Amino acid sequence: MRYYETLYIINPDLSEEAYRDVVDKMTGVIEKQKGVVTKVEEWGKRTLAYEVKKFDKGSYVLLQYCGEPSVIDELKREMTLDDRVIRYQTIKLSDHADPEALKAAAESDKKGPGEEENGTTGSKPAGDEGEHGIQ
Repeated sequence: MRYYETLYIINPDLSEEAYRDVVDKMTGVIEKQKGVVTKVEEWGKRTLAYEVKKFDKGSYVLLQYCGEPSVIDELKREMTLDDRVIRYQTIKLSDHADPEALKAAAESDKKGPGEEENGTTGSKPAGDEGEHGIQ
């Protein structure tokens, strides 16, 4: 499977429900085409560098997924037809990728550096401030 990344910008004036509908729709398109979504990052509303379709702000969403080239065609078609998506760009990250390994890597990124399986950090126990800590 090939590994792709699509960054798309959603109309910033949408309600939370309509915004969520767009995000769910795009991930659903990939899954219907037998693709595997590995990561969905919602970056929130940001100011655009220039006006796009009379918008100066947009809600950014980064989507990483694995699939065959037909996935790209269908995703492009859906984004072009959906007026709520004001701009998108897709790039191919790799020709050969393992979706399960990518999902595992995305999960470990969510935990952050220094966190263990149980969600604790590798630092000192609470209350042990050391020499320079507050007593």
